[in-house]
Amino acid sequence: MIPAAENAYAHTKRLILSGDAPGGTLLSEAQLGAELGISRTPVHEAFLRLAAEGLLALEPRRGAIVVPMSPREAQNVLDLREAIEATAAARIHEAGGADDAVLAVLEEALAEQRAAIEAGDVERFVEADQWFHAAVVDASGNELAWHFFGMLRDRQQRIRHQLFRVRPETLADSLADHEALRDALRAGAGYAELLRAHIARNQGAL
Repeated sequence: MIPAAENAYAHTKRLILSGDAPGGTLLSEAQLGAELGISRTPVHEAFLRLAAEGLLALEPRRGAIVVPMSPREAQNVLDLREAIEATAAARIHEAGGADDAVLAVLEEALAEQRAAIEAGDVERFVEADQWFHAAVVDASGNELAWHFFGMLRDRQQRIRHQLFRVRPETLADSLADHEALRDALRAGAGYAELLRAHIARNQGAL
């Protein structure tokens, strides 16, 4: 059985990252505890963890406020993501190109995204989006790049949810970008330029 505090942490974090609890939302320990069928103590522990991660601001006698992601923070996240992933793609090319195993993983992620669009499932699409880009970074064999890319995961997911909730029509555009990125990785040329355009599309939409 998942410990109550861990359950409260995962549930609250999912609300924040998905946008179900957008920036500025006041969260109540008592209310969340009642929803999850647990006491306020494990919810308080979860709130402390999320505050340490910069996702919540604790307000005495009020609860916790979801911290909005500022435009500058979003820009910083996207800049770092581009730098890490473009470098990873270059490393793959220098090592002889993407092998069949890597391309197969990318195809699986693309198939999942197509299914998500068909089902109108934004959360499923977002998870497959992360899967696609993480596979490229992982394939580079650069452990530091993988580490830092992982540190950006939560903020990237929050940006994706925000983008696709506000503009769901961009799902198809994002899928087309990913298909082009796969082709560029296979060909060993043009990945960085396509990635920059892909991220610029996100920046413009946000």
